[in-house]
Amino acid sequence: MKAVIQRVRNAELKVNGELISKIGKGYVIFLGVGKGDQKEQADYFIKKIPPLRVFEDENGKINKSVSDVGGEILLVSQFTLYANASHGNRPDFLAAEAPERADELYLYVAEGLRAAGLTVKLGVFGADMRITQENDGPFTIILEK
Repeated sequence: MKAVIQRVRNAELKVNGELISKIGKGYVIFLGVGKGDQKEQADYFIKKIPPLRVFEDENGKINKSVSDVGGEILLVSQFTLYANASHGNRPDFLAAEAPERADELYLYVAEGLRAAGLTVKLGVFGADMRITQENDGPFTIILEK
């Protein structure tokens, strides 16, 4: 499982021009599920993301979590994190999990983050999404498990 976590001031996600999800300050998280990933990997992300300290405190130190700042999460499934472009010019996605299983783990992560007290908004699994975001920093972290 892989996640690209971007600290944002705001973000919105549309499908076919229709607004699906919108957040203020927080994270846009692009989540990729790899072939064979299990709940064990998902549990790592559920445990790791809430306390991750990437927001500034009153002294300008990176010392606050998304929970501490009342932030929200826009969680977007992204199988392309498993692209292999090492041969030729067209990437393959053979390392990405099958859609049904990937969606199951994506929703499992979302529910786990919600259970941790976070506001989590979703994309539309498998849809052609348009995401507009205002990155803050920019501050981007990549997690893998």
